Amino acid sequence: MNGKLQDIYKKLDQKLQAECARVGEKIPYIPENGRYQKDMREVNDSWWTNGFWAGMLWQMYQSTGNEAYKKTAEYSEAALSKAMERYVGLHHDVGFQFLHTAVADYRLTGKEKAKVMGLHAANLLAGRFNVTGEYLRAWNLDRSGWMIVDSLMNIPLLYWAGNELNDPRFADIANRHAHTAIRVLQREDGSCNHIAIFDPATGELLECPGGQGYEPGSSWSRGQAWAIYGFALAFKHTGQQEYLDAAKRAAHYFLSNIALTGYVPLTDFRAPEEPVSWDTTAGACAACGLLQISEMVPDLEKPLYYDSGVKMLMALAENHCNWNPEEDGILQNGTVAYGKEGETHVPIIYGDYFFTEGILHLLNKGFMIW
Repeated sequence: MNGKLQDIYKKLDQKLQAECARVGEKIPYIPENGRYQKDMREVNDSWWTNGFWAGMLWQMYQSTGNEAYKKTAEYSEAALSKAMERYVGLHHDVGFQFLHTAVADYRLTGKEKAKVMGLHAANLLAGRFNVTGEYLRAWNLDRSGWMIVDSLMNIPLLYWAGNELNDPRFADIANRHAHTAIRVLQREDGSCNHIAIFDPATGELLECPGGQGYEPGSSWSRGQAWAIYGFALAFKHTGQQEYLDAAKRAAHYFLSNIALTGYVPLTDFRAPEEPVSWDTTAGACAACGLLQISEMVPDLEKPLYYDSGVKMLMALAENHCNWNPEEDGILQNGTVAYGKEGETHVPIIYGDYFFTEGILHLLNKGFMIW
């Protein structure tokens, strides 16, 4: 196993060095015809995925010491600092954006300016808390009553800020949101709704639409992955057992489904058999969550989560990766949302991030970015 992992790591390093040279100051998202054509700084500098490229590079800088990774990651941080100054357009995903840029920079270099930007982002996220409904509102515009499972992966920004400032308000908001997610988004069988819509004035639950899955009541696999990893991280930061229990329920549901499809998830676990739609990004994220759970359970439970995470990452490495350094994008067959034309079975930057994090975790070469 270690030989396989070392081979994957060498290919990751080779590929990402080549991408750094091509990408330069751009922020990539989805390659077109084997190249990152669009620069998300120009398309939308507040786009929710704009931190993952830098996060992957900080992970590689930590493991290799290669200054090219650090320099390229700093370009994304500079772009997001401008998005922060403008403010309009930022929403619940500031965790994804700034944990992987400013906070990662601060953790590895101690840069005070990066710390301050991370704290600005945390305060922005805390300001989205609906006190009556006890949730972090999703998106902007007319969606003040919306919460989504994705935000479980953003609340680590609040835990970090609370620790930095010795201020329990941040963790309290994160915990209240996570508790609402257990109550409203997670079903008894461990599957999850993507979205819950409340009356923002009263906190009354109104509906749970399908979101990026097939339909209401279905099971969007990346939402399941957010739940696995997000609840696991909430437990890591708080030690509250209800979060670990929720992570395990989500994990067991996920594992029971991917056991039928070679450890690679479909885009939705409750969708028609045809057309077949895969989402490897969900597998990479869930694998990271499983590895995290394995570190927090008793020894006799560890193999279920650790070995399953390894099997998932190996299935992706062996069957769904493009290692050609002349082409951009590593993890293939990612899907943004069920039935999303043009964004089904494509490489997506967050798929590459979670795959890289998972491989580095197995090699003890990464660092905790959450």
